[in-house]
Amino acid sequence: MKGIALTIFFSVALISCKNTTEKTESEASVIAPATDLDDEEVVTNKELAINPVEHASMVLNWGETTIYVDPVGGKDLFSKFREPDLVLITDIHRDHMDIPTLESIVVAKTKLIAPKAVFDKLPKNLQSKSKVMSNGEKISDFDIAFEAIPMYNLRPEALKFHEKGRGNGYVLEKNGERIYISSDTEDIPEMRNLKNIDIAFVCMNLPYTMTVEKAAEAVLAFKPKTVYPYHYRGTEGLSDVSKFKSLVEAGDPNIKVIQLDWYPKK
Repeated sequence: MKGIALTIFFSVALISCKNTTEKTESEASVIAPATDLDDEEVVTNKELAINPVEHASMVLNWGETTIYVDPVGGKDLFSKFREPDLVLITDIHRDHMDIPTLESIVVAKTKLIAPKAVFDKLPKNLQSKSKVMSNGEKISDFDIAFEAIPMYNLRPEALKFHEKGRGNGYVLEKNGERIYISSDTEDIPEMRNLKNIDIAFVCMNLPYTMTVEKAAEAVLAFKPKTVYPYHYRGTEGLSDVSKFKSLVEAGDPNIKVIQLDWYPKK
């Protein structure tokens, strides 16, 4: 299950940060290997394809719509995918927003959805293709409903990383199936109170977001059907996603935890 081309298909039934002091998440060293990788799973419906790219970046092919989430790292990382119909951007930090990458992948048909803090940093050619969403706002496009979910820190020592209201997580809904993308957050009430989530992408990395224990507690609170740990590189390397999986499955065996390779060897 190596590399950006990894694709997992699901049936309809299953369906950051810049440290304002010295380091950013994208600069954090990776000193631990990814572990407990599940085998590739293919289900015949092929309605949704999940493609991990790296860290916070992914490509979702949902029916005929191709969605890039937080594309960074250059055009070559996305060369194997269809051109994006939509780009979702969650925050201003460079592991989520990279203007040279955006300018290299955005084509005439592409629309962008972003919080205002991101929009304000975009060049005018990208602003003209962008829809601003604030926390709590809902819109629909491409036959998908989008809701902007708050993402922010709770621990006093981490408040400098993500202030409430600046960035967005997102819930995407199509044909009754709901996908949650956390972006950079701790186990905030808005996450714990989510309902009827089929697939969740949940971050866990210190010092920027939350511990694996807090991530597990949040997941056990809102009970998605399937959860993917992502965005788990911090200053000390990769978080213990195997422990996260054990905690979730011990707390609720009905929640499936799937570990993809978000940090392929280069």
